[in-house]
Amino acid sequence: MYFTDRGIEELERRRGDEEVTLAWLAEQLQAFVDAHPDFEVPVERLATWLARLDDPED
Repeated sequence: MYFTDRGIEELERRRGDEEVTLAWLAEQLQAFVDAHPDFEVPVERLATWLARLDDPED
């Protein structure tokens, strides 16, 4: 297990039963980047990856 997996596991444990919209997720990611600008690049990469999951060219 990677160190970062602990946060993913905590998210699943605490909020795994909740349903959210992608608009809500985008708002939360933007708020996180606003508060932590050093993480803009990885958050943008994650958002792009999520946006293109069903794109056959990627």
